[in-house]
Amino acid sequence: MPLKKADFLLIDISNSFTKMAFSTGKRIGGVSRIATRLLTPRSFAKASAGRAFDAVVLSSVVPEAERVLLKALSKKRVLRVGPKLNLGVGIDYPRPRSIGADRLANAASALALYGAPVIVVDFGTAVTFDIISAQGRYVGGVIAPGLEVMTDYMYQRTALLPKINLLEPVRAIGKSTRGAMLAGAVHGYRGLVKQILAEIKRELRAPSAEVVATGGYAKLIAAKLPEIGRIHPHLTLEGLRIIGALNR
Repeated sequence: MPLKKADFLLIDISNSFTKMAFSTGKRIGGVSRIATRLLTPRSFAKASAGRAFDAVVLSSVVPEAERVLLKALSKKRVLRVGPKLNLGVGIDYPRPRSIGADRLANAASALALYGAPVIVVDFGTAVTFDIISAQGRYVGGVIAPGLEVMTDYMYQRTALLPKINLLEPVRAIGKSTRGAMLAGAVHGYRGLVKQILAEIKRELRAPSAEVVATGGYAKLIAAKLPEIGRIHPHLTLEGLRIIGALNR
């Protein structure tokens, strides 16, 4: 159901795509996205469709694209997500300003929606793990290469390996080059995620911590990974909504 009135325009600029949604303080509307490399004032104006809103809540990991949007939004109130805002989650981290805005948004929504302790796994260009302690504080994370980055690297750096579309392998023993690559990518990536989660839970001393996945390949990887208890496709945008409501 479309929103009758928007309090916020939520914008999440990632390396691959920029996602946008209008929201009230309590729920988000439909989500649109545009390739970040195609983001211009004109494409943004088209995507925002001239809707009225009170403020923008912005998460960005691409400074150049962020500058484009800030210029287009010069007459609007813009909340740029960072550790100085009220996030609803504490921060126990040596250099809070070095934490990506998207990761702070994920932490805010994970704690508000699922409680603590909680671990967020965001399957983007990189896969990030963000950890919120039982005390409701962001205590750190893990960054690893994204699934698509790994498979594209093999294609780009070898003479005979093809580019593959990522989906569930038919079998673990590949019967073709593509099948072998697919098995290595998906099963191997599940192994990476499984081991990192095990080490995080051990160090956190929280074996039953909730694990929430988001991002482009969350559904694929979580399908046969029981360690991931929940999938939330728009966790980052929900975090922006929550942060907006806390900083009216």
